[in-house]
Amino acid sequence: MGTDDVRDAAALAELRSRLETGRIARGINQTQLAQAARLGRTTVSRALSVGAPGPSADTVGALARALRLDVKVLLGLLDTAYGRGPAAVADTGSLGRPIHMWDPHDLEVHFAVEAPGTRFGPNSPRDQSRQGRGGILPAYVRRPHDEHLATLVEVADEGHSGMAVLVGSSSTGKTRACWEAVQPLAALGWRLWHPFDPTRTEAALADLPRVEPRTVVWLNDAQQYVGGESGERIAAAVHTLLTDVSRSPVLVLGTLWPEYQNDYMALPRPGSPDPHPQARSLLAGRLITLPDRFDHIAISKARALAAAGDRQLAHALQHTDSGRLTQFLAGAPELLRRYESADPPVRALLDVSMDARRLGAGPYLPVGFLEQAVDDYLSDDEYDDLADNWIDQTFAEVTSPVHGRLAPLRRVRPRPTRRSSAAGAAPPHSYRLADYLEQHGRRSRARLCPPESFWQAAHDHLTPESLINLADAARIRHRFRWAGQLAQQAADSGDTDALARLAEIRLANGAWGEADQLLQQAADAGSTSALIRLAVMRHRAGHSEDAEDLAQRAAEAGDARGLGQLAEIHEAGGDRKKAEELAVRAAAGGDTGPLVRLAEARELAGATQGAERLGQLAAKAGDTTALVRLAAIRETGGPTARHEAQRLYQRAGRVGNASALARLAAERETAGSRGEAEQLARRAAHAGQSFALVRLAEMREAAGAHEEAEKLAQQAIEAGHRFALIRIAAIREAAGDLPGAERLFQQAAADGNPTALARLVEMKVVAGDPEGAERLARQAAEAGNPSAAARLADLREAAKDRDGAEELARLAADAGDTSALTRLAEMRELAGDRRGAARLAQQAAHRGSNTAVMRLADMREAAGDREGAEELARLAAEAGDTHAMTRLAIMRERAGDRRQADQLARDAADAGNPSALARLAELRVSGRGPEPTATRHPPPPAL
Repeated sequence: MGTDDVRDAAALAELRSRLETGRIARGINQTQLAQAARLGRTTVSRALSVGAPGPSADTVGALARALRLDVKVLLGLLDTAYGRGPAAVADTGSLGRPIHMWDPHDLEVHFAVEAPGTRFGPNSPRDQSRQGRGGILPAYVRRPHDEHLATLVEVADEGHSGMAVLVGSSSTGKTRACWEAVQPLAALGWRLWHPFDPTRTEAALADLPRVEPRTVVWLNDAQQYVGGESGERIAAAVHTLLTDVSRSPVLVLGTLWPEYQNDYMALPRPGSPDPHPQARSLLAGRLITLPDRFDHIAISKARALAAAGDRQLAHALQHTDSGRLTQFLAGAPELLRRYESADPPVRALLDVSMDARRLGAGPYLPVGFLEQAVDDYLSDDEYDDLADNWIDQTFAEVTSPVHGRLAPLRRVRPRPTRRSSAAGAAPPHSYRLADYLEQHGRRSRARLCPPESFWQAAHDHLTPESLINLADAARIRHRFRWAGQLAQQAADSGDTDALARLAEIRLANGAWGEADQLLQQAADAGSTSALIRLAVMRHRAGHSEDAEDLAQRAAEAGDARGLGQLAEIHEAGGDRKKAEELAVRAAAGGDTGPLVRLAEARELAGATQGAERLGQLAAKAGDTTALVRLAAIRETGGPTARHEAQRLYQRAGRVGNASALARLAAERETAGSRGEAEQLARRAAHAGQSFALVRLAEMREAAGAHEEAEKLAQQAIEAGHRFALIRIAAIREAAGDLPGAERLFQQAAADGNPTALARLVEMKVVAGDPEGAERLARQAAEAGNPSAAARLADLREAAKDRDGAEELARLAADAGDTSALTRLAEMRELAGDRRGAARLAQQAAHRGSNTAVMRLADMREAAGDREGAEELARLAAEAGDTHAMTRLAIMRERAGDRRQADQLARDAADAGNPSALARLAELRVSGRGPEPTATRHPPPPAL
């Protein structure tokens, strides 16, 4: 850049002034700065010198990172200096815009609480470095998940596409972590695209094929992309983007709540439809879980930043001792206090909002819906006490901020440039519930079914997309009348998905003719799901040619699932040729799953040549899974089959399959080719299989190459496998090298791994230092890490120190882990101390976990004590556990108390778990006796 190109000399001077101020603040000279930024001394001198040509964006980015200055602000000044403002980049035709031009709040980073004294003057460096349109962001505290993201960003910078989805509860820092992670890419000229307008789904479907290299794809609240009717198509499009070498590198970042992760990653039951195969494949190996609280290392970092002048962090540290700093900064405690202490109309309005969101309504709730739905949430006395202008007063109070910009409900003002009529966009006069209250409602109101006014208001005011989801919610709660009416209302608006959903409701009621007509209507209107459902129905009715035509129509419309379903039906019927033809057509449409499943089925049936041919076809379509599965099956055969397995692994490894690379790395290590093994393991780690480095480290450790093992374990940690050092330490401990093992456990603990502390506690117990073990466990628990206390509780119980065990288990539970109480309860039950077991189980229940209670119920039922089992199941049911209600309903049925069984089953259905009603109907029709006992207690469903 020459000096003649400068459009705004003042901006360039300001840029240089900030760089020089940063250098002085760090106390380093230009030579030291050049070393820190990995730049030449002359480059740094010219960048800081008045009159010299302006620095490049790469130079500014490197200097900003070395000086810990905000890259976005400095690159903004550089763009201003050379006339490259927003207008200059608006018409490039590329998706998104440069990262440094984004405001973090526009990307849905939470507004933070405003602590006293955080409003700095206009020239404050801190104000400039972390201020968005909604206020100042607190200084950022890096935690282990940030290292995983940093590695992914480095790999992207090196030219390789990648993806990560951060999983955590509301307000745990997921979106902020993604924002901080992409800042290095801002200095390198990367763009960021947030699919949002007119709706997230429409934007993603329309424009994912247009994403260009060096773009961050921002999928915040990823359930709005990979969930729902179009979720599988979007997941497939993202997968195609990540594997398209011509468009690499791209970086896809997303966030999810844990309940959505559980839904998408759960495998379907045998014989049941698989609703999320593409989403599960996309997310596998790309999920990073965030803790819901800061550990002691992160707390120490936060204290250091607070001491250095960050008043927001200081304010948070003063007001919470639980380690939940991000939740406090997002205003969560005050939001919850406002809700719990609210007057009846305010609380009722928030209850309506919580119920709407947990049952599937969109995020933007129209004021008309809220006003109408709230009626039945108020008792007669509460309704009589309302003032004449109560609704205005209620909305004024519920939208009043608790901290800065945070409020229980926020008014949403749609931008005139966006099509407010589009599904998913904010309609006029609508409100959005605070995320933290939404998640609180999912837990606290999980067993409640909304009253009549809720369903009627939904029918009258909500969008078709919301009505479809609420129709499902009504159906599983056995509100069949409302299920039909809501789906009908959505269908009457012309929503093709609603027609298909209404058809499913009619099918469930046995109205086959009406269902077929509705599906045909939806298919004619463009619903691919309806086409697929019709295809399956036609095939089962014996009209195979018609079924294939319908499935082909769906594939041509971008949804190849129908062809895949027909392929598997033909394979099961013995028509392998037709099955293969359909699977190939499905792969051409983007769904390789049928080819993979057919290949595996044929391999197991002994048709190895046909299986391998199908696997190769899947690989050509971009899916090497079949080759790896075939290889795994052949490994169980003789020497010839094992040789064939190696050939298949090599073929899959050549095109980057992570599992194959990991397997080949282990094989080369065994053969003594260490250099080749390391190269393969690193490739596997870059492809998402960090365990390859762990396995290699274990093999080196077993061979006595301790230093090499530690280096490989450290590389595995950097690649995302946080337990690598612990595994090496365990091998060392088993070999008798206790000092070496303890050193590695301490190193892992210092890196924030909670399991390492538990192992250190065990070592101290074995070494005869019980006081040291307890001191370490207590320190860890006080810092928010319960694992060491939980493990020590187990050891104390085994040593018959029951009082000590119970105290430590309670300490672990207070720090967030009730599993220690559950284990102690089981141990005492087996030892015959039934009273002590019940007491411990109740303590766990009081802390929000009914697992211990239900496990004791299982144990007592297995021992023939049905009365004791029923008593425990009743405790869990009264606490809102819908699975406990189901178990108790079945117990009551077997005891002959049908009235109570019916009531319990209906209570469970109201809470979203209709399985008790189905189970009772099954028992009454079949007349079967007691079911097998000692079933394990599954977690409650995410509603």
